[in-house]
Amino acid sequence: MATADAGPVSRTAKEHPRALTAVLTVVGYALVIGTLYVGLPIYPSVDIGTVNLLSDAIAVINTVTVVLLLAGWKFIRDGEIRKHRAAMISAFGLILVFLVLYLLKTGGGGRKEFVGPDAAALAYFAMLGIHILLSVLSVPLVLYNITIGLTHTREEMRRTVHARVGRVAVAVWSVSLTLGVLAYVLLNHVYTYEFVRLLVRIPTPF
Repeated sequence: MATADAGPVSRTAKEHPRALTAVLTVVGYALVIGTLYVGLPIYPSVDIGTVNLLSDAIAVINTVTVVLLLAGWKFIRDGEIRKHRAAMISAFGLILVFLVLYLLKTGGGGRKEFVGPDAAALAYFAMLGIHILLSVLSVPLVLYNITIGLTHTREEMRRTVHARVGRVAVAVWSVSLTLGVLAYVLLNHVYTYEFVRLLVRIPTPF
């Protein structure tokens, strides 16, 4: 993944990828935490029907993202750089769509509390906890690598940790998304839930 220098913004990103990653990571975390725990008044109110529709859409988006990540990993192992680039940019684009839908669903709707047997609840919350932890860890890895990929030439990338970080990012991100989808299935299609509208919200997978 690489592009030519397109101007001041691109030069800044190229010269300071770690600083840009840190700034974008903090902004992203602040937006999510503000939505989940503070109740930012910036979202239109949505009903449970819309929440369910958004949940389904997010599950599909995350499933496709996992496929793209694994395809991108295979492409780079096979030396197909253009296909790798296309897969990874598409995966990143989808995760931005996911973020918008997730914030709208949670910020404008509410949360779902798992209702099911104790054993199922234990599995659900274990998957949810790991999903959230890996999601938090994957953000700076993904942002760093997409920044490097979009601002460096192929030759320049060989002098960075792009490949090493990429392997970790794909693993962490893929597992996180997969666990999130599995938690979504348990919550929405295997067992049931109680829908709660609260000003201060606790994160759910979808």
